[in-house]
Amino acid sequence: MLRLLAFLLVISSAATAVARDWQVAPDGEALAIALEQAEAGDTIRLAPGTYLGPIEINVPLVLDGLGQAHIKGNEIGSVIVVNAKDVTVRGITVTGSGSDRENRDAGIITGKLADRALIENNTLVGNLVGVDVHGTKNAIVQNNKIEGRLDHRMNDRGNGIYVWNATGSKVIGNDIRYGRDGIFVNTSKKNEFSGNRMRDLRFAIHYMHANHSVVRGNISLGNHLGYAIMYSDNVVIEGNLSRGDRDHGIMLNYTNSSTILGNRIEAGGEKCVFIYNAHKNEFSRNLFAQCQIGIHFTAGSERNTFATNAFMGNRTQVKYVGSKWVDWSVGGKGNYWSDHSAFDLDGNGIADAAYRPNDIMDHVLWTQPAAKSLLGSPAVQLIRWSQSAFPALLPGGVVDRAPLMQPELPTIKEWEEL
Repeated sequence: MLRLLAFLLVISSAATAVARDWQVAPDGEALAIALEQAEAGDTIRLAPGTYLGPIEINVPLVLDGLGQAHIKGNEIGSVIVVNAKDVTVRGITVTGSGSDRENRDAGIITGKLADRALIENNTLVGNLVGVDVHGTKNAIVQNNKIEGRLDHRMNDRGNGIYVWNATGSKVIGNDIRYGRDGIFVNTSKKNEFSGNRMRDLRFAIHYMHANHSVVRGNISLGNHLGYAIMYSDNVVIEGNLSRGDRDHGIMLNYTNSSTILGNRIEAGGEKCVFIYNAHKNEFSRNLFAQCQIGIHFTAGSERNTFATNAFMGNRTQVKYVGSKWVDWSVGGKGNYWSDHSAFDLDGNGIADAAYRPNDIMDHVLWTQPAAKSLLGSPAVQLIRWSQSAFPALLPGGVVDRAPLMQPELPTIKEWEEL
């Protein structure tokens, strides 16, 4: 009898531990009741329709809108708040967050207790912040469509995805439009941001104090600035596209020991790349094309290496003022320059003459813009001819001693609509 009783107790405990599958209709308090009664491991599936928020998730579960459910907030605070680990939120349209910038009102927010949260395949429209990953470790935010607000000045809007102190989190394959910054990262590390598309924003990706992370395969279209990497070390920026970004394609500001590899920065406005007090970074196999300035160095950026990049059709290929020569070639290979008229008599793919992007007149024009009125004068033409004939007259600056005869152009994967 005692053995039978013990066996029944084990069976009863196992039965109560089985995860339940909740089927919830958009009827009054049904969702709130399900969230209150659900236990760890349960799945709540929402029938098509509109559900009133805000809601909180306080146990590990799956909330699945099956692509047809809509949770609408009351325009106060965040719409979906995740307070438990191992929660999945998917397939839901989320609207109606508040507008409090100090509290970062969001469509979905995962907090410090929500480690390993999975936020996927949702549509977030008109919220101040789309998804706020706030202190969550190893979260994944993927394949969401996020459209921010347009009823404030751009700097007063929220970010598409905000990542703060979220070690090991990943933001993958999201389509982000409008708002302020597409992805804003602050005080985080060991993150991955890959395969996202960002349009009509201030910055596509904005990094602040985010070390040992990866920015790979993203697409920035028509933003004010593509990839702003600031106060960060050991960042890999690889295979990204910046097309038509107004100010800069890539900006490195106090960013060190990072790799910038295989990116396409093209058809921009002011500068393809702006480097401010950034050191020991490696640039290779990038395309910098059709900008007013290909690369602009300032504030003492040193020990950066450049090789196998292609500079094509920029009005000024490089803007760099220095008193010493900086060689932009590594291991006998330099970069391709579309305005470099040179020969390759030995057929080794390396031009026989070095390339110097700037001369004395460039330095004069940068410091004295009024001198532009003299550009067509015989005196200026004589100075430039003299420098080409007698390189010793050239000032310090960038020199590529092994320029390439043909470009090595990176390819970027086309965006696939969600």
